[in-house]
Amino acid sequence: MESHYKHLNAEERGVIFAEHQRGSSLREIGLLLGRHHGTIGHELKRGVVPGGYDPQVARRAYQTAQRRSGRPRKLAPGAPFYDWLRNRLIHWRWSPEQIAARLRLMHPDDPSQRISHEAIYAAIYAQPRGGLKVLMIEALRQAKPKRGMRRTTLAGSAIVPETLRIIHRPEDIEARLVPGH
Repeated sequence: MESHYKHLNAEERGVIFAEHQRGSSLREIGLLLGRHHGTIGHELKRGVVPGGYDPQVARRAYQTAQRRSGRPRKLAPGAPFYDWLRNRLIHWRWSPEQIAARLRLMHPDDPSQRISHEAIYAAIYAQPRGGLKVLMIEALRQAKPKRGMRRTTLAGSAIVPETLRIIHRPEDIEARLVPGH
């Protein structure tokens, strides 16, 4: 059996339906599919209908549960203050810290109307590629193309460049003929 969970697909649901109709146990179906018997049991409960198990009902129940799961995003397009935030960021050139502070001032008693500056940065960099993402990144004080990228020097790292290594010293320095070499 695999160590990472994979969601059931239509073919596996069909096998579960056929084997359940045949009267196979959960463990037999699990061995056949390479799944844990608990997964099979959950699937059978999810797709229960008066006549037994229906794979289509199970699939729809699974998709409904997937849509309901997770936290709703505060800064998704169409969210209550997404347009307000985008306007302040792009047109007024406010920083995410300024936007978060203004929201705290505007709504001191309503935490649902606030957002942290970190969430604003995360939303900017999570945007799909396109003009809006470019505009938002350019509006930031440090317009980095990726979040967390550090500016690098010409040396790049602690390793000495090949041209400056000690084995490439000129002969007269290696001979130490002049004081100071």
